Amino acid sequence: MLFPGATNTEPCRLVPMMPSFGRRMGGRKLAGLPKEIPLVCPALFFFVRGKEELDMRRSINVGQVLKSKGQGFWYVAPTTTVYEALEIMADKNVGALLVVEGGQLKGMFSERDYARKVILKGKSSKSTEVRELMSCPPICIGPEQSIHECMVLMTNNHIRHVPVMDQRGLMGVVSIGDIVNSIISDQETTIEELESYITVGY
Repeated sequence: MLFPGATNTEPCRLVPMMPSFGRRMGGRKLAGLPKEIPLVCPALFFFVRGKEELDMRRSINVGQVLKSKGQGFWYVAPTTTVYEALEIMADKNVGALLVVEGGQLKGMFSERDYARKVILKGKSSKSTEVRELMSCPPICIGPEQSIHECMVLMTNNHIRHVPVMDQRGLMGVVSIGDIVNSIISDQETTIEELESYITVGY
């Protein structure tokens, strides 16, 4: 059976392990492994792997990402000058700030807002207030939504930071970097579990 992208019509077969491989994986000897291992069709490998990664992105929700990174966030008032906001962003090493007034989320101010609405329009960062440039209304996401949905939301709206809100109010903010780190962390955990299964199971 051929999967999408498969070009080789030869059936998969068992092939001897190369001597140079030394029956090692990741620098560790895997005792007890069979001398022959299955040769997996590349198309099948990527088809299955791609499906597993999609399932993973749909199983992890935004609330889990937020819990992992911490729910603290940085914000400014709408009357804050752009220069002051940039100082906070540089000091806290963040790419965007929430804009909050009276306990209510009013918008988002990001590096992209500065680049496109201050520099290119010849405005002064010391005399321009954040409320003149912030992106509003803010595009938000719920903690129960998956990171796949979050990535789609970011892509469709060309944004890199999304406030997380529930019925009680503002919970925090997640960035595309947080999502990527979550995916990498989950993959590393899966790899460790597989290595443990291989080394102990055999």
